[in-house]
Amino acid sequence: MSRLFLLRHAKAEWAEPGQRDFDRALAASGVEDAKALAAAMVEQALLPAQVICSSAARARQTLDAINTVHDFSAVTRYDQNLYATDAPGYLEVAASSGVDTDLMLVGHNPMLEDVAIALASSGDEALVDDLQMGFRTSGLAVIALDGPIADIEKLSGRLETYLTPATS
Repeated sequence: MSRLFLLRHAKAEWAEPGQRDFDRALAASGVEDAKALAAAMVEQALLPAQVICSSAARARQTLDAINTVHDFSAVTRYDQNLYATDAPGYLEVAASSGVDTDLMLVGHNPMLEDVAIALASSGDEALVDDLQMGFRTSGLAVIALDGPIADIEKLSGRLETYLTPATS
């Protein structure tokens, strides 16, 4: 049994004229939301063994804010594919991670939402409904899988929790 943590980056600033989307920074409210989420993760013992983070600025800054509350830096690596790929690509990144237990992907919509909805075939009905209304910024979906992450492309799971800034 393993768990996949799906974390959408926190609220970002709008792009400045001529600025690449990849380089957009977090808004001040996004930093605070990420810290509040991290506190809720610690309080609820939602601490993944490994983290793979998009290399986009707003994803990295989200993880930096989380690391001020609970430091995941020793178990983190960055992957540009989480910025540029689709939902099946997210599954490939997870499957090839080499992680046997709990893995957190820090990334972007719509890919995270697509992965969460595809994998979370069951769970608390209210949480599933909330997730299906849209994967919010600083949202964290934790999905308990019915097998190892290496087999994620063939698995289904149960939504354990879905935390958002409003629920953190």
